[in-house]
Amino acid sequence: MQITAPCVVSLTWRLEDTQGQLIDELTEPVEFLVGGDDLLAKVEEALIGQDTGFEATLHLEPEHAFGDYDSQLVCFEDRSLFPEHIEEGMQFDGLPEGAATVGMPTDAIYTVTEVYDSHIVLDGNHPLAGIALVLALKVRDVREATDKEIEQGSVGTPAVTVLATAPASPHLH
Repeated sequence: MQITAPCVVSLTWRLEDTQGQLIDELTEPVEFLVGGDDLLAKVEEALIGQDTGFEATLHLEPEHAFGDYDSQLVCFEDRSLFPEHIEEGMQFDGLPEGAATVGMPTDAIYTVTEVYDSHIVLDGNHPLAGIALVLALKVRDVREATDKEIEQGSVGTPAVTVLATAPASPHLH
């Protein structure tokens, strides 16, 4: 079956930065909805018209991946607004209730980048923002998308999309 939107592709890949540092690797095929919210536009563009067995290495500049880094998405919040056990790398969906920072996106995933006695530094950028990427992918299978997948825009649950501009996860949420 040829890849067209909407359909579901099973992919394996190796994702690195431009210095060859491994960021993510899928050795077992994972399904993604083409024509939905699962994949970056440049990845979909490379897949359209291809078949099972297609392989490509894509060079993705930040504007075609997770965007440029925006220092305006970094803020400081009072330590008392967070759980007692907090450490760098933890993520929160939105800012905590009582946050003093105004004008920040309420729907962003914020990553704790520094922990101090008096405050916490939060970063609302995607962890891969500002980074050029090299994605070597292989199409393992192609199938028709179900009505449910098309309706929710994803093969996974609506909150779990991969290689999209959604929040970070082990597989680039």
